[in-house]
Amino acid sequence: MTLPSLNQLVAEKLREAADVLEQQGANPFRVTAYRRAAETLARLEQDVGVIVEGGGPERLVELPNIGRGIATAIVELVATGRWSQLERLRGTLDPEKLFQTVPGIGPCLAQRIHETLHVDTLEALEVAAHDGRLESVPGMGPRRGAAIRAELAGILARVRGHRTAQPTNGPDVVTILAVDREYRGKAEAGALPTIAPKRFNPEGKAWLPILHAQHGDWHFTAVYSNTARAHELHRTRDWVVIYFYDDHHREGQHTVVTETRGPLVGQRVVRGREAECRRHYASLPPPGGSADH
Repeated sequence: MTLPSLNQLVAEKLREAADVLEQQGANPFRVTAYRRAAETLARLEQDVGVIVEGGGPERLVELPNIGRGIATAIVELVATGRWSQLERLRGTLDPEKLFQTVPGIGPCLAQRIHETLHVDTLEALEVAAHDGRLESVPGMGPRRGAAIRAELAGILARVRGHRTAQPTNGPDVVTILAVDREYRGKAEAGALPTIAPKRFNPEGKAWLPILHAQHGDWHFTAVYSNTARAHELHRTRDWVVIYFYDDHHREGQHTVVTETRGPLVGQRVVRGREAECRRHYASLPPPGGSADH
């Protein structure tokens, strides 16, 4: 039987992700998982689009070598023709263009969303729409925010199947700060592979270090922020964007920065979780002494 063109496309994308992850030093088990999933798609006699239409991710995980995370990636490819995770790994992700695929978001609003919220996926944008951060974007009122939230729910429902959004803070701040510390230390030592981001990089230089790490049940990818605001403020070597997911399909992202004001000035802080960071730093013993003195 001739391999359906969509199956071929998805299998090729999965193989490409495996190759990129291998080059970037990711967990070998994750690399192998993508390759095995690609092999499943290559041998599949039914069009994967028909499977997705008939049951979404739940039908896909019934296939050999297809876990929840890979199933969601396949559905995203089928539903939108793109895979944001692969684009991020290659350095070709353009969040502003991605946000413009949501009805009601034009070029100017997409730019303000990206620069204000420091998110670059539709899932992260949906979380921001639910927890109130979206309404902090200039020009975004409650009615407009509600309309965009509804549009996002419709778009992402095709990817998730029947599941609803589960906004979560994700890993605790101690773990996030540990990933931030590991990333910056290895980046400064030149010990990480680098990618050539498409945005703000006319020479196509591979300057952006990328880290893949695992702490407990959480998988992480960390990169320096490559936003217009980071470049404008010369903070591209300070702001670190950390993406995370686990095997229960909880996922999200945080930005870690060096605080420039307030009680935590000079400390590394997870944006949006400042209160937790304050509690964390307050629990540490003072420099050169112990908490008992």
